[in-house]
Amino acid sequence: MSSSLTAAETIARAAREAYEASQLLDPQERDLALFKIRDLLLERKQEILEANQKDLDAAQPLVASGKLSSSLFSRLSLQSPSKFDTLLTGITDVAALPCPTDQVTYARELDEDLELYRVTCPIGVLLVIFEARPEVVVNIAALALKSGNAAILKPGRESAHTTSILSSLIQQALSSTPFPSTFIQTVSTRDEISALLSQDRYIDLVMPRGGAALVRSIKDQTKIPVMGHADGLCHLYLDESAVKEKAERIVVDSKLNYPAACNSLETLLVHSSLLSTLWPSLSLHLLANNITLICDPPTLSSIPSNSSPHLLLASTPETYHTEHLSPTLSVMVVGSLSEAIKHINSHSSHHTDTIVTEDEKNVSVFTKGVDSAGVFVNASTRFSDGFRYGFGTEVGISTGKTHARGPVGLDGLCIYKYLVRSKAEGGHTAGEFQQEGGKKLVHKVIEATKAPF
Repeated sequence: MSSSLTAAETIARAAREAYEASQLLDPQERDLALFKIRDLLLERKQEILEANQKDLDAAQPLVASGKLSSSLFSRLSLQSPSKFDTLLTGITDVAALPCPTDQVTYARELDEDLELYRVTCPIGVLLVIFEARPEVVVNIAALALKSGNAAILKPGRESAHTTSILSSLIQQALSSTPFPSTFIQTVSTRDEISALLSQDRYIDLVMPRGGAALVRSIKDQTKIPVMGHADGLCHLYLDESAVKEKAERIVVDSKLNYPAACNSLETLLVHSSLLSTLWPSLSLHLLANNITLICDPPTLSSIPSNSSPHLLLASTPETYHTEHLSPTLSVMVVGSLSEAIKHINSHSSHHTDTIVTEDEKNVSVFTKGVDSAGVFVNASTRFSDGFRYGFGTEVGISTGKTHARGPVGLDGLCIYKYLVRSKAEGGHTAGEFQQEGGKKLVHKVIEATKAPF
């Protein structure tokens, strides 16, 4: 057995043991542990920012040489006061949320003194792989702890200094609680990930946060279930009834609020009836905001002449499969709502897609017809976010169709188990319900939110 595999098994087994030990703790201990983490991060803020600056300094030459995108670089920084405050607020918000485990979602009396309960519980051990955003270490640790899941985290190497100190402080805080410090662990190399992907005996779910290539690669390497967070190729469709001011506000916010985010707008679909009305003025508004427009021939020719030619490009078929993650927008004309839906379903990453319209019938058709985790009406794609949904924060956004879809918060980190209890003196056996003239199951509804045992 290779040393990397031996090390991976040690890490995975420690996570499993930490998870199993934690299940007997009072759920209130989770919130107390979260506040311990928050307080320690605040106390050591300056050290965290100094480590983060080292990562930024190391990344600058990579950006200059084109080896690291500017969008990843912007995700790397914690230097903004608001960003660090948001990191801490996320912990507080998660602690304030209701406990997601031990909740009854189905309860029936099967027979007198025989009760069935479906009760929420943690998934177990999570392996989460993500890129340059160092605050994700804290976000995931908070959600994992609150939901009762142990977690093994693999951040991007670009944030090595920041994630190293954050991980160390999280484990230090946990060591002063009833939770084993190995409840949250961090690994740093690809070799460790490759070895961990074989640990299906101990790890219950892999959650890769990155591009489609990363998700496919992870799925090809493991037998462990994978909840994929792939590309964020988000669309906005301007319906023929779209209003100019509303369209401008929503399109610009969707694209520019945070261009590097996975929920930023990448493709704008324009109804053909708007080419001579709304689109020319909207295009000028976008160009005035220094947004590069990559257009098909109809939308390109409809932009007023001499309008920022350095920001105008002609599209190719590949344009509409591209996640720009920058102030760049793909634009295309469509002749109908059905054509827009067909294009979205065949080109979207099924993350978040929105319509700007005043037509209620088209609202209904769009929301039913678009097959994405988030389908919005007259709202920016940037609302697709666990924090904005009230989840406190998120582990990622699932574009698949497993038990969780869209922003994955506490509920997405829980599964359930069925609990059956007989209170009869002699217990219950299945055979007594199979005999000729024997007992019949009654399936009487029990009103309960928590199992009584």
